[in-house]
Amino acid sequence: FAIIENEFGEVGIDDKLLNTKSSVTEENIIEMNNGCICCTVRGDLIAGLKKLHRQTAGKGKPLDGIIIETTGLADPAPVAQTFFADEFVQNNMVLDGILTVVDAKHCLEHLREEKPVGIVNEAV
Repeated sequence: FAIIENEFGEVGIDDKLLNTKSSVTEENIIEMNNGCICCTVRGDLIAGLKKLHRQTAGKGKPLDGIIIETTGLADPAPVAQTFFADEFVQNNMVLDGILTVVDAKHCLEHLREEKPVGIVNEAV
């Protein structure tokens, strides 16, 4: 497996956690520092997928899968569309599924939260 993790914040810590707490090698982790791979079909996400392909399948060591970590409020549609927007990605990778993790303790509170007019409640 490989991981594309979406770092959000001035100081990146996720890649360090991944490197120290798992058997994932550094070459199979791609850190994206802009914190926004979920907003549009992103060229940097496509570039990251191509890089992983070159580093693995391109060297005769194909991956079993790629886990793409987004942000807690990510819209998964643009990430999913990425697998169909680029011919290389479409021909060499398959979107198998989307997993959503919810903060069970605070979920209902955020869903019920009323925002000012013109502000979107990202939790809905």
